[in-house]
Amino acid sequence: MSLKRKTVFVAMSGGVDSSVAAALLKAQGYRVIGIFMKNWTENFNFGKNNSFFNATLCPWAEDQEDMRKVCTQLDIPFYTFDFEEEYKNRVINYFFEGYQKGITPNPDIMCNKEIKFKLFLEKSIRLGADLIATGHYARVKTTGQEKSRVYHLLKGKDPNKDQSYFLYTLNQEKLKKVLFPIGDYDKQKIRKIARKLNLATHDKKDSQGICFIGEVDLEKFLKTRIKRKVGKVITTAGEIVGKHEGISFYTIGQRRGLKIGGGIPYYVAAKDLKSNTLIVAKGNQDLKLYNDQLIATNLSWVAKEPKYPFNCLAKIRYRQNDQKATVSCLSKDSVGVKFNSPQRAITPGQSVVFYHNDSVIGGGIIQ
Repeated sequence: MSLKRKTVFVAMSGGVDSSVAAALLKAQGYRVIGIFMKNWTENFNFGKNNSFFNATLCPWAEDQEDMRKVCTQLDIPFYTFDFEEEYKNRVINYFFEGYQKGITPNPDIMCNKEIKFKLFLEKSIRLGADLIATGHYARVKTTGQEKSRVYHLLKGKDPNKDQSYFLYTLNQEKLKKVLFPIGDYDKQKIRKIARKLNLATHDKKDSQGICFIGEVDLEKFLKTRIKRKVGKVITTAGEIVGKHEGISFYTIGQRRGLKIGGGIPYYVAAKDLKSNTLIVAKGNQDLKLYNDQLIATNLSWVAKEPKYPFNCLAKIRYRQNDQKATVSCLSKDSVGVKFNSPQRAITPGQSVVFYHNDSVIGGGIIQ
């Protein structure tokens, strides 16, 4: 099949990045179809209890209309896929279940795994797409001949926008069907292209917060399903300094919302679920905030699982600088990660992602 006959379904989220992704693909000769995914509405299964939701920061109907305008400008077809029920079951429920267990899940990674690069990919291929594309700042490179071809997931060229951390669950089968058209550009250039084409989204602000929901008051959001359970707040030295409303509402490393007096800030260092106790560190340099090792499970590998032990660069959160580490096998689906230097606020439920230079090796969920 020639390049010009290849059909690409572009996931158009409502912003400038996916708008320019569609424009670039059309300019390259692809047959481009714009798809808006409706995964969330402000009344979604929360009835009137949606005070956590700032509709002005993620107005899905406005996003949908913006994408319709962009597709009209680009003269490409536009459709909407409704994954609202699946999003609830696979992302929102995962999110709440994690917090109820006392961990801090990453809904953006789960959204990519279950919605964008599973449901959206599968439905697009079923409807005739050869490939899908998104507006992620990441790149795909291939090596080898056709039968031995390997797809490599690389960081985006713009270090300030690189989103490869959220994409580590993509494997060979998925990467062969995925394009990241803006991965070689920086944000400034994307804005410039959008302005030159006079796209409706050229000056639209970047979205913030939870994937497809936007910016929310996290504590209010969690309280729609998780009950308050008052407990003690103690320091790492054992001093009682206050009360909390429920361990589920706090995350490791958190400073805001602790309501502890005094001139020195406190940070969440640990959570004891059995005794319902929140343990806080006094000041940012408390050693209890730092650790040089972790265990990860639910592993995903972009290509083959590496031979153990292996040295790599690793991240335990988005936008963290690369950290030197050694990864060792603990069991069939768990690894130990030993960092060369202590890491602040290693957070269970978040992901650790492994790199070789700019190439994603894989990752897993921190225990």
